[in-house]
Amino acid sequence: MPRQVRQVRRQRQAGVAVITALLLTTLAVTIVASLFWQQQVQVRSMENQRLHLQTKWIMRGALDWARLILQQDGISNPTVTTETGPWATPLAETRLDDYVERERVANEKFDATLSGQITDAQARYNLANLGAKGVPDAAQVQVFRRLLQHLQLNPSLAQSLAEEVARSQAPTAAAADGTGGAGAGAAAGGGLAGSNNGTRREPLELIRVEDLLSVTGFTPPMIEKLRDFVIVLPGVTPVNVNTAPAEVLAALVENCSVSQGATMVQFRRRTPFNSEADFKSYLATQTSQQLPQGVSVSVKSDHFLVLSRVRLDRAALDAQSLIIRNKAVTLLWTREI
Repeated sequence: MPRQVRQVRRQRQAGVAVITALLLTTLAVTIVASLFWQQQVQVRSMENQRLHLQTKWIMRGALDWARLILQQDGISNPTVTTETGPWATPLAETRLDDYVERERVANEKFDATLSGQITDAQARYNLANLGAKGVPDAAQVQVFRRLLQHLQLNPSLAQSLAEEVARSQAPTAAAADGTGGAGAGAAAGGGLAGSNNGTRREPLELIRVEDLLSVTGFTPPMIEKLRDFVIVLPGVTPVNVNTAPAEVLAALVENCSVSQGATMVQFRRRTPFNSEADFKSYLATQTSQQLPQGVSVSVKSDHFLVLSRVRLDRAALDAQSLIIRNKAVTLLWTREI
C-alpha cells in the first residue's frame, strides 16, 4: 500500500509540474506577443506620422507651384484676369512615386498622387462687402438680396446678415471717430443686438462661409447652396466680371435674370472685358441696363483659392488655401477640408 501511495503522489506531482510548465510557457508567449504587438503599434504610429509629414511637404510644394503660376500670370496679364488664363488649368491626378523617398518592400504597391486646382476667389461675392465702417452698405445689400433670390433662398436674410457684418466692424469705426461706443451699426445689430436681460453678445466673427450658421435663418442646406457663390475675403473686394458665374453676374444688375447672366458668360469667353467701362458699355448696348450706383466691379483679381489633394499610401490630405497676388504673392491661410 505505501508503495502505491508514493507512486500516485509522484504522478500527481508530475502532472502539477507539467501544468505549471504549460502555464509559464503560455504566460511567456503572451508577454512576448504583447511586446511584439506594442512594438508594431509604435512602428505603425511612427510611419503614419512620417506619411502625414510628407503629405504636408508635398502640399507646400504644390502651393509654391501655384504661387509661381499666379505670379507669372500677373506679370503677363497685369490688368486683366480671365478664366482662360494658365492658372485656371487644373492639375490632374499626378503620380509622385518617383519623387517621394521611401523604403520599399518587394512586390509592395505604393501610391503617391497629387492633384489640384486654382480658382478665382473674386469670382464669388465677398460677404465682407455688406458692411462699411460699421454701417450696412445699402447697394451691396441689394446685390446679395438678388443673389439669394437667384438661388431660391430667403432674400430677407441679406439685410439681417449685413447688420451683423456691420456690427462686427462697429468697434473699429467707433475707435476711429473717438466716440468709444459701438456705433450705429451695433444699434441695428439684428440677432446680435443683445438679449432680453440687457446683456450684449459678441459680434459675429465671419471667417468662413460656415460661420453663417451663427446668423438666425441660415441652415446647413442653405450654406451648401451658397458655398460656390460667396466667400469671406479680407476687406472690400469687387467681383471680377471676367470670372464670375452667371448667378453672381445677374445679382450685380437690377432686373437681370440668370439666363441673361449666362449670356454675359458666353460673351466674355469670346471677348473678355478689359475694364469696368467695357462691362458698363455691354450692359447699355446688350441689356439696356446699367450698373447700380454704389456697385463697382473689376476685370482683375488679386485673391485666389488653391485646392490641393495629396494621396500618399494610407495618408490623405485635402486642403484649401487662399493666396493674395501682391508683390510677394502671399499665402494668407490654409485649411484642411
